[in-house]
Amino acid sequence: MMENYTYNSFILQLEGLNVSKDLVYPVFLCLFFSYLFITVANVGIAVLIFMDKNLHQPMYLLFCNLTVSDLLGNSIILPRLLIDMLRPPSERLISYYECVVQAFTTHMSSTTAITVLMIMAFDRYVAICNPLRYAAIMTNNMVIKLTVSAWGVAFVLVGILLGLTLRLNRCRTLITSMYCNNAALFKLSCESVFVNNIYGLTFTVVVLTGSIGSMVLTYTKITVVCLTSKNKSLNSKALKTCSTHLVVYLITILSGMAIIILHRVPQYSDSRKFVTILYHIIPGSLNPIIYGMQSKEIRKSLSIFKSKRVLPS
Repeated sequence: MMENYTYNSFILQLEGLNVSKDLVYPVFLCLFFSYLFITVANVGIAVLIFMDKNLHQPMYLLFCNLTVSDLLGNSIILPRLLIDMLRPPSERLISYYECVVQAFTTHMSSTTAITVLMIMAFDRYVAICNPLRYAAIMTNNMVIKLTVSAWGVAFVLVGILLGLTLRLNRCRTLITSMYCNNAALFKLSCESVFVNNIYGLTFTVVVLTGSIGSMVLTYTKITVVCLTSKNKSLNSKALKTCSTHLVVYLITILSGMAIIILHRVPQYSDSRKFVTILYHIIPGSLNPIIYGMQSKEIRKSLSIFKSKRVLPS
């Protein structure tokens, strides 16, 4: 049994997703096809953007970061979750280092999704508020700098988050979650986790307030420009691209906040698990659909790609 393992054990037990025997295969198939769709849709749209030179615009190149982030987060969680569903609870074992890597990757993916959406808001701001200077501001170098910043900020913040947890000794071996995350890891310790809680709370507040604050500021300025401008073409384009970005942002931020709130209420652990799965599946599934459907350039590129495939036959 797991209780007999030594202090600071390097073998941990994952609680996983406990589903009644009658629902195991329906839930398994639902999650499997969701992961398959996320992978195909995100890889497909990323390949399309890189292959079509007409889509080599800052907006789409920045969006590729979101597809990478969604793929990263889902690929580190869902395959492992699916395998564990078919195992009895006592056999859902994971090494401590694998658990740390999984926790780091999931937090990195979630944080990067928010920072990428922030730099995409900046891109929309420049395009609508400074259209004549857009090409001069949003150069390839600027796109690279913004991309590195989005991933770099997430890497540093999450690195500190996990670093504070790695310093703790462990006296428990059960990860009370579907997958490894920072909170589940530091709960294995019998030492004081006060510093971890303070940093975790600060981390959440800084990321959310910074993100929401930048969105409110950006969209307020965009709204002012649209209301004072008599250019109907500009307003129409602004409304389309901004509504797409805003919908994707709201889906990400609201599902993330739901997990944070439910995490503070232990009696709703089953609800938290359900919301956690949706947090990873819904944005990963909807982001390529929303951008694909809303973007005239992507739809055009898809139709050209289809016609090229049909012609040789």
